[in-house]
Amino acid sequence: MKRRFTVLILTAGIALILHAGHSIYLVNKNPLISDTIQTVDKREFSPQKLFEKNWQTIKNEYYDSTFNHQHWSRWKNHYQNKIKTADDVKVATETMLASLNDQYSRFLTKDEFSKQRTDITSKIYGIGVSIVNDGGKFRIINVLEQTPAQFADLRNDDIILAVNGKEINGFSLSQVSGLVKGAPNTLVSLDILRGNTKLTKQIIRKEIALKSIKSSVEDEIGYIQISSFISSTVPNEFLEALENTSESKGLIIDLRGNTGGLLSNAVFIANLFIDEGKLVSIVGRNGYRYDVMAQDKNVSIKKPVIILVDGTSASATEIFAGAMKDYHRAKLVGTKTYGKGMVQKIIPMPNETGLNLTIAKYLTPHGADIHKRGISPDLRVNFTKRDLETRTDSQLEKAKDILNKMLVSKAQ
Repeated sequence: MKRRFTVLILTAGIALILHAGHSIYLVNKNPLISDTIQTVDKREFSPQKLFEKNWQTIKNEYYDSTFNHQHWSRWKNHYQNKIKTADDVKVATETMLASLNDQYSRFLTKDEFSKQRTDITSKIYGIGVSIVNDGGKFRIINVLEQTPAQFADLRNDDIILAVNGKEINGFSLSQVSGLVKGAPNTLVSLDILRGNTKLTKQIIRKEIALKSIKSSVEDEIGYIQISSFISSTVPNEFLEALENTSESKGLIIDLRGNTGGLLSNAVFIANLFIDEGKLVSIVGRNGYRYDVMAQDKNVSIKKPVIILVDGTSASATEIFAGAMKDYHRAKLVGTKTYGKGMVQKIIPMPNETGLNLTIAKYLTPHGADIHKRGISPDLRVNFTKRDLETRTDSQLEKAKDILNKMLVSKAQ
């Protein structure tokens, strides 16, 4: 009989952290952070006032109090009474941020800020398809299971011709996506081309929950793939994966291609395997340090673990992998991780915009600063050209081989 797990509150004062690219976004109530991403600042500021608010916020919050060895007031003086439009705000703020020589700090427009919030909840309102612009044709490349699109018999390679009677020739991909998405329980009509046949589909939009974790069991080895740590549903999804693999004797956790996400998710999962001690240290402005400690819980995973990593495994992914390696709780197999050790805070700003600022760095439990260095695996295994040609996975096969030997050794 499968064992059912209970979700625990293991955040140690850490709420939400999200990612874009290779960033971690810390948004919480630990001593370093006070704001939350759940709010939207709907106050309407003039462009000039919004720019000045951005300038002041960066001055108060940015990790490097020298601002890359410059007088920060020069930017306020440079743009005084010159900001007239929303585009001016964007250009001036991005220019100002570029002077910090920090690729992770950036200004978020209203649309960009809204997308960040959607990424955290992993919920969209639409029909459940992925669309690409294929030479001006809007082609469906993926139909999610158990979604309105699947129930309406939409298929891969269907080409969308019109949405609600409006022909979309010449539209951008974001415009088409915006037309297809909409409030739940509303109707959208799609004219599609399937081969040489034109069809019209009437589809009711619903809330679409996006999954970040897949799991399976083969020959007593459990396999859990975490594609992202960004969703607030990751803890529940991981516990479900543990339940699905409860009959296995060992686990392979695949973090390849996982560019990061919520720090709280990395802490939560690490705490399932690590019973006590430091899980990660966050070092803020002027050297302020906050240690996130493992907490008591009623779930503890004792199985041997192999973690697969590669050059795109980053941020929150490296927090989890780094903790597991430091405590010898797992062997890492693959190639060196990306090396993203800085923390960004998402700050809601007026006009429903936002700032993404570097406000700290993190260290692994044993104090390693992995920024621009990455984490070296215990066993380096390259994903080769032959793997692509033969559709094999030498990294995964090596992980299985090592885990089988560990299980044999454990049984003796």
